[in-house]
Amino acid sequence: MKRGCIVLAGGGTGGHISPGIAIAERLADVAPEFGRVFACSTRAVDARMLEHVGAEFVQIEAEGLSKNPLSLVRFMRAFFAGRAAARELLTERGAEVVIALGGYVTGPVVAAARGMGVPVLLVNLDATPGKANRWVAKRATRVLTACATPTIPAFAERIVGMPIRRAAITTATQLECRMKLGLEPGFHTLLVTGASQGAASLNELLTLLLKSDRAAFGGWQVLHLVGNADRAPIESAYREAGVRASVVQFIHEMGLAWGAADLALSRAGANSVAEAVYNAVPTVFAPYPYHADLHQKWNALPFHEAGLAVLCDDFIEPERNRASLGAAMIALMTDDARRATMRAALSAHPREDAALEIARVACGIAASSR
Repeated sequence: MKRGCIVLAGGGTGGHISPGIAIAERLADVAPEFGRVFACSTRAVDARMLEHVGAEFVQIEAEGLSKNPLSLVRFMRAFFAGRAAARELLTERGAEVVIALGGYVTGPVVAAARGMGVPVLLVNLDATPGKANRWVAKRATRVLTACATPTIPAFAERIVGMPIRRAAITTATQLECRMKLGLEPGFHTLLVTGASQGAASLNELLTLLLKSDRAAFGGWQVLHLVGNADRAPIESAYREAGVRASVVQFIHEMGLAWGAADLALSRAGANSVAEAVYNAVPTVFAPYPYHADLHQKWNALPFHEAGLAVLCDDFIEPERNRASLGAAMIALMTDDARRATMRAALSAHPREDAALEIARVACGIAASSR
């Protein structure tokens, strides 16, 4: 019989949901007596990912904080509505711990938990903690972080590493991964991914490179995850260039994609960086360019400095990106020895089961709070 429930609060992007799934998997292993439920955002990506793994979830209304008067009114309305919904969820499920994973939805859920005396474990997932996490940290029972936080060195009690869901970990051979994805076994494979939201600038860069640098793709095939973008124009660009490609919007079993890849071009969200490193895939990281502080670059910078990855700014405009991102990617595509050296170094990089450690900490908090 289940004693109570552990609530995993966060969402809005796959970068928040994926680590939560990883923690929930380990909770099922070490503490099956606890129920597990996600308090996620109302964005479609949250429901899509959680439904795929059969997780129970409740969508909580939330908005980002803004100084704009109208946006501030919407924020306050959503906050109070979300807090009321979260209080109902925590009461009905007998919540013993809330694991906060970041994103707007954590605010109202943590506010409800604090009002009810439910302890909160914050798991920070980015090198630069966002507004929501900075707010939650002041109200949390304990604070862990997946990576160093150089802008706020004392933000968390310790670094535990990024929780990685099992479906994002390669367990098959490269040949098996390619066969399962319908790729050709005898070609080098480039993985292009903009994470759960896609990346228009990366899609546009590849479209340009297929015209301007077609020769670099000789002997290569591409597994291109386009996110929410229209697949047709990108498929047409590969077809016209005569380059083998599988263009899909999203792959839940990312372990297959990483396992099939010889090289990747990826956004630099903390989750994407952790998956690439864990699966030992040489990667060119392009931080999301629309954040004012470009905070995604901090996730990839340590690996760039160690020679385990390449970090390049995304200038958005395709021609500018061709000279930076495109050049870095093509340099690796045409240098088998360099890729092999990077993969060997990545394979030797320490691997921790951060999700298991977080699950154990959450269970410890539940035990001590009784």
